[in-house]
Amino acid sequence: MDNMEFTSSYSLKGIIKEVIKSKAGLFSLFIFFILIVLSIYAYLSMPYNEVKTLWNDSQAWLKYPRNAMPSWWALFTGKNLPKNINLKEPKIETISDNPKILKYEYNFSYFHDDFPSEVNIFLKSSYKNNPPILRLYWINSKGDKIFLLEKQQRSEADTFYLANESSIEENLTKYIQDKLGYYPPFPVTTMKGLFIEPNENQSIAKGSYSFIVEVQFSDKSDTIEIEPIIYGKVFGIAGTDHLRRPLELGILWGMPIDLAFGLGASLSITIIHLILATISGWYGGIVDNLIQRFTEIYMLLPFLPLMIMISLFYKLTIWKLLVVLIILSLFGSGIKTQRAMVLQVKTLPYIEAARTYGASNMRIVFLYIIPKILPPVIPGLIISIPSYIFLEAILSLFGVLDPTEPTLGRIIEDAFQNGALYKGFYYWVIEPSIIIILMAISFALLGFVIDKIVNPRLKEI
Repeated sequence: MDNMEFTSSYSLKGIIKEVIKSKAGLFSLFIFFILIVLSIYAYLSMPYNEVKTLWNDSQAWLKYPRNAMPSWWALFTGKNLPKNINLKEPKIETISDNPKILKYEYNFSYFHDDFPSEVNIFLKSSYKNNPPILRLYWINSKGDKIFLLEKQQRSEADTFYLANESSIEENLTKYIQDKLGYYPPFPVTTMKGLFIEPNENQSIAKGSYSFIVEVQFSDKSDTIEIEPIIYGKVFGIAGTDHLRRPLELGILWGMPIDLAFGLGASLSITIIHLILATISGWYGGIVDNLIQRFTEIYMLLPFLPLMIMISLFYKLTIWKLLVVLIILSLFGSGIKTQRAMVLQVKTLPYIEAARTYGASNMRIVFLYIIPKILPPVIPGLIISIPSYIFLEAILSLFGVLDPTEPTLGRIIEDAFQNGALYKGFYYWVIEPSIIIILMAISFALLGFVIDKIVNPRLKEI
């Protein structure tokens, strides 16, 4: 076999030109460009430490809907699904001066094709002695005024979760029973009772609504801020999860984290293999035997079970996982392939000439041999990146990685743990999976195109 058969006659500039000429190469570069731009945007928009802290702060997302589908999902349902309605700028009226009682009236329209998911009231008050007492009323689209609840605020910052108040369901059930003339033959939940037509069809009553909060203060100097939110069933470009977190934040930051992990692992392992293979092939003898025996031992090790065991015992972060991965991959099968190329290159005339002119071993290894065998190695480097991204996703699915890391695999794991597919939250699994697949396709196509360029035999196919 010709000693030059495995090498490429293309320079780096020539390889880039050939990639651009290929449709598959252009497509992979296009996807890769989008991923890089989004990753840079994520990095510039918010530092990683802030994102990690925010992602794991359950209190930061209380005003977001739980398990809301992305806004574009409504296009597939054919329904006008509700979005969040933040009730602001109430009409304030003084009912009494002694005791001080104020009435806050919030008017809004509701013309959606589905019920909202929740109604919560966020309260922030300042008081001298006792916290204020709130009485809640609801005026539906028929103009009927329904008493909902009387409750005292528990602290200066408090939240009323109306869906959790059994007394509200009882009052709404009584109202519907009065309208029907008999006990309703269907369960009356808070959301259904607030927005339903009082008949057996259980249809949504569209129209104008009012939400009234009467606040009784213990002192005239007491104040209160009220923010009622009617939660929708769609939110943002990617939806939300079980902790109300917007998935676009996790996906936007999970993408550069997974890319960095895949690139870091592939690049580090490839460089180590390249150096060890070159040293093994060039020096031969004891050095070659030692490296080859270590390689054979590493090839027999059960890689994935070892990774799972170490991750399970130590709850590794993704960056510690990267270090462990590199250590467990120091001697891989790539060393044998690259060693074979080194054995061919070391017999070439220009290597003999370098020896004759007194070039040192290190100079020959790093300046003459490695650059010669590098082009055929690059496709393998690129193609292996998706495998490391999939590895992160697999370990996350096994639940052995740090759960605080906002990675794509972690998002998929959260979805499975909370029954996303069973409950119909398909977007929760589909969105991060599509990003992982796109990353895999872009690197795989790019690797195959470059491999065809630098491998003379593949060019002939």
